[in-house]
Amino acid sequence: MTRKVCVIGWPVTHSRSPLIHNHWIAEYRIPDARYEPMAVKPEDAAATIRDLPKLGFVGANVTVPHKETAFAALDRHDAVARRLKAVNTIVTTAKGLEGRNTDGYGFIANLKDRAAGWKASRGPAVLLGAGGAARAIAAALEDEGAPEIRIVNRTPARAEALAADLGLKAARIFAETDVASALDGAALLVNTTTLGMKGESDVDLDLAPLPKDALVSDIVYTPLETGLLCRAREAGHEIVDGLGMLLHQAVPGFEAWFGVRPEVTEQLRKLVLADIAKH
Repeated sequence: MTRKVCVIGWPVTHSRSPLIHNHWIAEYRIPDARYEPMAVKPEDAAATIRDLPKLGFVGANVTVPHKETAFAALDRHDAVARRLKAVNTIVTTAKGLEGRNTDGYGFIANLKDRAAGWKASRGPAVLLGAGGAARAIAAALEDEGAPEIRIVNRTPARAEALAADLGLKAARIFAETDVASALDGAALLVNTTTLGMKGESDVDLDLAPLPKDALVSDIVYTPLETGLLCRAREAGHEIVDGLGMLLHQAVPGFEAWFGVRPEVTEQLRKLVLADIAKH
C-alpha cells in the first residue's frame, strides 16, 4: 500500500517540499512512498485536513495560508504547535491526526549547521518583524536559551501581542525608529520578514550599532544572499542564509512518516538551489 504524503497550500506550486521529500524517498529507498502537492482553497482547508486519512494520506505538510486553519481543525497537537497556534506538519498517530510545528526547530538546526559553535545563550537576539515566522523563531530561541528576545516591528503593539501570547519571559519591544538601541549588545540578528526577497524592497538597516561578533541570519532564501546578508558579510559578520531552515524543518516530518531520519546534505542544498535558479 502506497504511503502518500502531501503539502497543502494555496497556491502550492511554489513549494519545494515535494522536491526535498521525494529526494529523500529515493535516497533512502523508501518503498511505496510518494509526496505530492495539493492545492486547497482556504474555504476547503479545514475539511480537507480532517479528511486526510480518507483521501489516502498518512500525513502532510501545511504551508501558507493554512497553518492556523490546520491548528484549529485538529484535536491533537504537540507542545510547540499548541504554543504557536499553528501547524506545519501533520502526522498519523495511534490516536489519530496530530498537528506539529517544526519551523522553529528548522531555524535553530540551520544555525547550528551553518555557524559552527553557535549558542543561543551567547547574548540577546534581535528579530525584525512580528509575523508567523517571528513567532516560531522567538519561541525556539527562548527554548534554546537566548537570554533576551528583542522584537523590532513597524507596529510595536503587534510585537507586544506576540510576546504576550507566547509568554516570552525576557522580551523587549522596539519601534523601527529605535532599531539602533535594539542592535546594541546583541549576539544575533534575524530578518523574519519577506523584505529582501526577490521582487520586494530590501531591509533598510544601519548595522553599525551591531557588535562585530554578532551572527546575522535571514529567513529569505531567494536570493540566497539577501541585501542584508551581503552588507553584514561586508561588515565582517558571520552570516547564515535561510535555505537551511526550509531543509531542516522537513527532517522531523519525514522521520515521523517514513521511519528514517534524513540528513540535510550539500547535495540536497544544490538540488534545491538549482530548482530556484530555474524560476
